[in-house]
Amino acid sequence: MYNSFFGFKENPFSLTPDPNYLYLSQYHKEAFDHLLYGINERKGFIVVTGGIGTGKTTLCRALLGSLDSSTKTALIFNAYISDMEFWRTINQEFGIETAVAAQSKKDYIDALNQFLLETFSQDGNAILLIDEAQNLSHTVLEQIRMLSNLETEKEKLIQIVLVGQSELRELLATPSLRQLDERIMVRYDLKPLDKKDVQGYIEHRLVVAGGKGNLRFTRGAFEAIYANSRGNPRRINGICDRALLIAYYKDEFTVSKSMVQKAIRDIHGNATLEPKPMAWLKKRTTALSMLVLLLLITIAALGGWNVRKEISGLISGKQEGAVVKTETALFRPIPAKSEAPPLPAESKVPPVPAESETPSVPAGPEMKVASLFLDEDESLAGLFRLFDAKEFQKDHDANEIHLGLFSFYTEPEHYIMFRKPFRVQVADPELAESHGQGDPLPSPCYLLIREVTADGAVAVDAEGKERPITRDFILTHWGKEVSWMYPYVNYDVAFARGMSGPDIIKLQQALNELGYSVPPTGLFASLTFEQVTRFQDDFGLVANGIVGTRIKGLLYQMSDQYELHP
Repeated sequence: MYNSFFGFKENPFSLTPDPNYLYLSQYHKEAFDHLLYGINERKGFIVVTGGIGTGKTTLCRALLGSLDSSTKTALIFNAYISDMEFWRTINQEFGIETAVAAQSKKDYIDALNQFLLETFSQDGNAILLIDEAQNLSHTVLEQIRMLSNLETEKEKLIQIVLVGQSELRELLATPSLRQLDERIMVRYDLKPLDKKDVQGYIEHRLVVAGGKGNLRFTRGAFEAIYANSRGNPRRINGICDRALLIAYYKDEFTVSKSMVQKAIRDIHGNATLEPKPMAWLKKRTTALSMLVLLLLITIAALGGWNVRKEISGLISGKQEGAVVKTETALFRPIPAKSEAPPLPAESKVPPVPAESETPSVPAGPEMKVASLFLDEDESLAGLFRLFDAKEFQKDHDANEIHLGLFSFYTEPEHYIMFRKPFRVQVADPELAESHGQGDPLPSPCYLLIREVTADGAVAVDAEGKERPITRDFILTHWGKEVSWMYPYVNYDVAFARGMSGPDIIKLQQALNELGYSVPPTGLFASLTFEQVTRFQDDFGLVANGIVGTRIKGLLYQMSDQYELHP
């Protein structure tokens, strides 16, 4: 709309990854150099990671445009593929003609190997570039590892470039992908633009679009853009595009700070895009009194939701309750038992070592590492303690809010995405018992996790003490069933295509935070439907595009944008 007014030949702030608009900041130049080095030196595996909207795809397209004709390329931009689709797509991208009768992976691999040998014999190189690689399944990643075995005695026949969001680093660090991770020789993590680069980035795009220098941004405008975007190129483009539209309506060729601020308000609307702090991380200075208060609120709010003798030592309650089920999720009362065992007396329990493997033999007769493994009563009471009652009461009517124990079955690798306290049932109590001494462990037993960390998590033991545990320790004992406290409103109202409103904006913001790109328009349209089905498929749910209780419960656990209730 404003192109002719400002003299542009095209929109300078389009969100499409046009390599002509690549601005080589310090970080983008370093990333580009890493890619060229890995390809030219035939290093085999190259990984480039970065946050959403930092310019990874634009960088890759610029790289491909800089390669000579002797370099053959295969591009995979849809990482949601099976292993057979993976091999078929590679051959198609390289232009390899595979016999119609090809039915197995071996057929595709043999044809690919022949193509790579011919390319190598002609002094050529071959590159496989996979964008959004954080979405690859473990099965396909294992196929990629096997693909790297196609080599001569001295050279790699194919260079594999994995480009993805920051989650890709965590994915590759999982124990099951250790062999692949160890083969990666070149890595780079792409950072957003520095404050000094924001002005250069904007002016570069204005020039490439055909600007004549008659349009300018004030210093205050640049500062406001950086303050809101934090150097993220995609956010910068969105803000600048809206600011130019405002300037166009005002018939002005100077973009001021006030115009930028209005542009930001127009884009964000009434939604708050900054994540809220995780209130459950507060210190439990008055744990007992907070627990009593929370339980009283819970009983009043749920009108009879069962809180039984597991915490009878803290408060008496004899109401009976039924299991509340939906089609996709389970909210269940605490199982009844005759007596809640008291928390164990003080014992000297050392923290679990931070080495990659948890020792199977305690260091001394008093080292009861098994006290990390809690029974049903202790783990549930621990979840209540870790839940923040003040935040639960804030701005909400207790008669309108319900509290459920949300249970979900998921793979252990997903735990790194959890943002709030949870418990996980131990896969094998006998295995857990082998880590300590004393009485046999209860069955079922649980690990209570307060916080996920970079190298594992912080667990809470039977004495209420916080102790670090390693990633390997979690993966070894993971029993798939995970549960956490979930406050919700109108849990029976599902979101579906065609709906609109603030709740849809929250849904879209949460999906964006988790890497499912969708603009926060407030309208549940086709793009939102597509990303919802991707999310459902990733976590083993029915991919019907309907946001029911299970998705809401997962988003509450995984996204800071989805605080308290849907």
